[in-house]
Amino acid sequence: MSSDETSQQMACSKRQHDCEEKVQNSMEHLPAELMTDLIKESEEQIKDNGASEKKCVEGVLAGVSLAPAQSLWTTEASGSVQLRIDELCPQEPITVHQMFMNSVQKYGNLPALASKRKDKWEKITFSEYYNCCRMAARSFLKLGLERFHSVAILGFNSAEWFISAVGAIFAGGLTTGIYTTNSPEACLYVASNSRANIIVVDNQKQLDKILQIKDNLPNLKAIVQYSGSLQKKFPNLYSWEEFMGLGLDIPDKALDDIISSQKANQCCVLIYTSGTTGIPKGVMLSHDNITWTAHHASRAGDMQPAEIKQESLVSYLPLSHIAAQIYDLWTGIQWGELVYFAQPDALKGSLVGTLREATPSSHMGVPRVWEKIMEKVKQEISRCAYLKRKLVTWAISVGLEANQKCTKDEERSFLFTLANSLVLEKLRAELGFSCCQKFFTGAAPLGSDTVQFLLGLNIRLYEAYGMSESTGPHFMSGPETYKLSSCGKVLPGCRHKLANTDADGCGEICLWGRNVFMGYVNMEDKTVEAFDEDGWLRSGDLGKADEEGFLYITGRIKELIITAGGENVPPIPIEDAVKRELPIISNAMLIGDKRKFLSMLLTLKCVTNIETMEPTDDLSSEAVEYCQQLGSQATKVSDITGGKDKLVNKAIQEGIARVNAQAISNAQRIQKWTILKKDFSVPGGELGPTMKLRRPVVLKKHNDEIETFYRE
Repeated sequence: MSSDETSQQMACSKRQHDCEEKVQNSMEHLPAELMTDLIKESEEQIKDNGASEKKCVEGVLAGVSLAPAQSLWTTEASGSVQLRIDELCPQEPITVHQMFMNSVQKYGNLPALASKRKDKWEKITFSEYYNCCRMAARSFLKLGLERFHSVAILGFNSAEWFISAVGAIFAGGLTTGIYTTNSPEACLYVASNSRANIIVVDNQKQLDKILQIKDNLPNLKAIVQYSGSLQKKFPNLYSWEEFMGLGLDIPDKALDDIISSQKANQCCVLIYTSGTTGIPKGVMLSHDNITWTAHHASRAGDMQPAEIKQESLVSYLPLSHIAAQIYDLWTGIQWGELVYFAQPDALKGSLVGTLREATPSSHMGVPRVWEKIMEKVKQEISRCAYLKRKLVTWAISVGLEANQKCTKDEERSFLFTLANSLVLEKLRAELGFSCCQKFFTGAAPLGSDTVQFLLGLNIRLYEAYGMSESTGPHFMSGPETYKLSSCGKVLPGCRHKLANTDADGCGEICLWGRNVFMGYVNMEDKTVEAFDEDGWLRSGDLGKADEEGFLYITGRIKELIITAGGENVPPIPIEDAVKRELPIISNAMLIGDKRKFLSMLLTLKCVTNIETMEPTDDLSSEAVEYCQQLGSQATKVSDITGGKDKLVNKAIQEGIARVNAQAISNAQRIQKWTILKKDFSVPGGELGPTMKLRRPVVLKKHNDEIETFYRE
């Protein structure tokens, strides 16, 4: 270890020690009434383990200080809203700081965050975590963070990301995540729209983006880099160690005064949509949105409070997305969870290694993550010797049959117990899931083939449905609320309705609850469009519910294709059917809006460049195996495109014919198709950060191919 590193560690340890001595002092600065409320809330949460409090709405409102508000929505970052407190969700609204204080009182000595440094996991407790957040808040104030201006964070998941996010809120600012895949221009939009005073970046690569645009950010006062050493010193650019020492002369009372002035119906987080249907919108989330959802959504998923069992998880999905932020950061604080941080190359291959070391009790992935896990297992199975391959295939089929019946563990057959102990447990352990009991998915539709395969491994995916505008989940599956292909039931304390239903009971999903957002920052027209006349949030998604209240997503209104003949065609079911019939297909996009017939763009499964995440010309092992079964020798995408491989093209045409045979009308049959030269990707722009298909981008990028379909 260098002398600089040693001195930095000693300085950090001293500051941490100083902060630990001050925790009691900081608590003493809080008003006595607030402390009484905190203790009372904590005791009630322990007593009923998250059950709804039986308080009347009037009593709750009478005992809570909220900022004045005349409406359910606002477009000003400094605005406030009326909370949707009713008899279904009368729990007392609290701020992020109050939630954290509750957790410090209950879980202060438990490990909270685990970071891997020099091949060793280093952990800090909840008390240390809280104190670091206070240190960061004081430093933000020193740098001039203004009330309701943002601290934008551009970097991979880390303890510094969490500390910056919480510290920004403690200091009266707004936490704003920026996707690491954003271009400098996209970073400029978010930083400018959120009035960023400080931008926290991960490394030199992200710093370079900000240095390109900083002169166009009049509100920007400082930049902080939290990984690696600064390659070159600029004015108002700080390393993490420098930053954490900046606020030592800011009195605790100055910070406590800001904290105590915060109200639960004011904004504390901005989530920017990924822009799949237009320019990104800044979703304003209140303290109450965050704290209420962290409490209730996690309990619907059966996440346990640490006084019963400390849950653990691995943080690796983009924290600028609400799904990861609510699951990793805010729920982690609420229930005293231990969060391990993956390496920045997690999605390039290192995630499984981290999972094996951390052995989390729960895990969340977007559909593409679960698809990659399926592909990895299939690839490993294909390399096994014949007898072992037969054994694994048998065990997976037994696991699938048992899980399709949705029986409880004690009701499963002897055959399943044998298959699980001989094979499936070992497969899950290889993936890092030896201790994992809950598996979650969300953010995009999940293919049924992935669900079925993972069920065979005895991995039951609990699907959630929600939006950035609903602070993440509004419907959720769990051990007690599970049906195949369903998103589960509405969260306790929330409501939903289906608007403009058709003959099959499908309609637009509309949402109501404490998790519904405040509005889009500086976008009044978009905010008005988001709500109906009664204040319900319009999702833009189509769905139906069964007699038990389980929700099924059937499409998206904005993605709905309306043919020239006036036929309404939801594209996703047809696209999914094509991918089910043809295992060689990676992405399928239906075309036909205002057209005489439907056509389709197809991409093939291929190997991805680990460094750039760009798709290559090499077919994946699964795709090569598919070709070999047909008698084709193709190993590259270019061996097939342009109709060069007659066997593969014939198989694809036959698969599409099978899909067409299931169509409910001639208008819903695919008439023409083509295979693109390159798969869709995040770097290519066709996929968003959570792997959602960006249809407008694909339409523009492949306009020539599309127009070829419709030439007379």
